[in-house]
Amino acid sequence: MALRREPTARQMRLAIELRRLRDSAGLATREAAALLGVSSAQISQIEMGLAGVSEKRLRRLAGNYACTDQALINALVAMATDRTRGWWEEYRGLLPTPFLDLAELEHHATFLREVQFMYIPGPLQTEDYARAIYTDRVPELPDEDLESRVRHRMQRKVVLDGDEPTPYEAIIHEAALRIRVGKRATLRAQLADLLERSAADRTTVRVIPFDLEGFGGSWRPMMVASGAVPKLDTAVDDSPHTAVFINSDAQLSVLRTLLRRLEAASLDPARSRDFIHSLAKEV
Repeated sequence: MALRREPTARQMRLAIELRRLRDSAGLATREAAALLGVSSAQISQIEMGLAGVSEKRLRRLAGNYACTDQALINALVAMATDRTRGWWEEYRGLLPTPFLDLAELEHHATFLREVQFMYIPGPLQTEDYARAIYTDRVPELPDEDLESRVRHRMQRKVVLDGDEPTPYEAIIHEAALRIRVGKRATLRAQLADLLERSAADRTTVRVIPFDLEGFGGSWRPMMVASGAVPKLDTAVDDSPHTAVFINSDAQLSVLRTLLRRLEAASLDPARSRDFIHSLAKEV
């Protein structure tokens, strides 16, 4: 089987987790290869995301690594055997790969939590609002690229609007609600849409107002996508330009702590809706 030229973020995450299991077992690549009866090169290719791994081999590797976490093993098997070609594949070659990886991450997530200080979060943006953001990009995007990015961003809403919506929580600073992205009408329509979406069963919107006392703020936009098990959670620095994926245990621990603090500092959902409604009347 030919090696992959550009592994997806999901394929790389599987590779990283298999390497972590081997490291935890204290085995060198050649020792893991010998236990599996393959070459060291094959183990390296799997751990670099360049080659896939069958369910049978993955379970044998986990056994050789003395991993007893069956929930984790089953989740890794699901990642290894998944053959989903989602809607994002139509953008391959048209958009930077991180945009596609982000859509795939959201598709497989069991819970999405997002914090934004300057923009309305991507899955909650209206088409005009998203277009205004990409239009303001420097250097300017060719019209075809701009429309591809806007269309991709609108299709990301499927995680909120599909038959089985993914639970989603957005924490938005008042600054993001007030910054006039595009024309006044664009912001007015965006706030109205945000109000409507905040009433959905599985979508929660919280606001951090300017006058909140004792809030120093982390000022770090982020999304945390929950995996099938906590060890497979992924954080994302999402911007109009790219997406950076974070999966180290130490960094995820820090970001989860920040999320808890931000949630505790924000208004509850009911007060947040009242706040957005009041602000919408001012625009």
